[in-house]
Amino acid sequence: MAGPLEGIRVLDLSRILAGPWASQMLADLGAEVIKVERPGCGDDTRGWGPPYMPDAEGESNGEAAYFHGANRGKLSVCIDMARPEGQGLIRELAAQSDVLIENFKVGGLEKYSLDYDSLRQVNARLVYCSITGFGQTGPYAARAGYDFMIQAMGGMMSVTGEADGQPMKIGVALADVLTGLYAANAIQAALIHQRATGQGQYIDMALLDVQVATLANQAMNYLASGVNPKRLGNAHPNIVPYQAFETADGYIILAVGNDAQFERFCELAGRSELAADERFRCNSDRVRHRQALVPEVVSIMQQRSSSDWLEALNARGIPCGPINNLDQVFADPQVRHRGLELELEHPTAGSVASVANPIRLSQTPIEYERAPPLLGQHTDEVLAGVLELDAETIASLRSGDIIS
Repeated sequence: MAGPLEGIRVLDLSRILAGPWASQMLADLGAEVIKVERPGCGDDTRGWGPPYMPDAEGESNGEAAYFHGANRGKLSVCIDMARPEGQGLIRELAAQSDVLIENFKVGGLEKYSLDYDSLRQVNARLVYCSITGFGQTGPYAARAGYDFMIQAMGGMMSVTGEADGQPMKIGVALADVLTGLYAANAIQAALIHQRATGQGQYIDMALLDVQVATLANQAMNYLASGVNPKRLGNAHPNIVPYQAFETADGYIILAVGNDAQFERFCELAGRSELAADERFRCNSDRVRHRQALVPEVVSIMQQRSSSDWLEALNARGIPCGPINNLDQVFADPQVRHRGLELELEHPTAGSVASVANPIRLSQTPIEYERAPPLLGQHTDEVLAGVLELDAETIASLRSGDIIS
């Protein structure tokens, strides 16, 4: 069954994570994504290992797992952008594409005449998405931006970590991932406008913008009060008790989201008087008096094992959960039922693992047809099929090291 973006061609000049995450989303939804890579090394993340993906014999195939996390469903074409002939090929591909994604430094593609103002002259319908650390304007526009820096500058690290510890980054490059998701949304909005008007447009995406926007309730807590939120470890700034608690043999998450759940928890714990205490009757009271309540809950939770608590809490509809390692995540019956681990056919490895897209569409479900590509795997296919170059011309480009 065709995906909802079938017929959309995306020219992907991006690398690392934010741009490839956006283009992988579009590929999952049915778009044809042509990933342009540098001859020789390709996307930087191809070498960001170990770990590397195993081949059919279980040995390393030299492809970093990192690259496989963001490049499913794409066609890889190797073109030397530094050569005028390579720039010409990319320009021809852009002329026949609906979308272009790039994450070069501000102004970095102007010298190749591959910037938006140049390419819209050959394709007025082109949706052109630039992803940078700080955006195309402002005092930091010329700076390079990396996820770790952005988590720090954008406030995320100030609210992450233990109260008496150092600020901490999140264990996933979430500013990159979220920017990719925002970019994919913006591109699809621009495509709707393109279909209605015949006009393309320019999209300016900045990691810092996305990081600030996704501070969510913490940003609003500050804007409403003028008080900087503090690091609370695993605790929640607006809900109590809502954090990790130690049990008799480990840790679990207790996430009491409303007053009725708190009453049921107190009853289960044999401490109904806590729910009747005027300091703890409603959530706003519990937030104000967290220093008095949390030690009580700590003492309660240490009296039973993790499995005992999880069974009892779930039976009473009190939100809770284990703290899983990734082997436990992919063995979890709910995760397995939802099919979140995939196996994709691969030209050298036989098959490779992947993580499914979480979008579930009833009429146009996602179909996974391509593993992440080998470097330059589809160069000839794309140049012949899209640009209609003959074998002699392609061979000449290859002998001149324009393509590989």
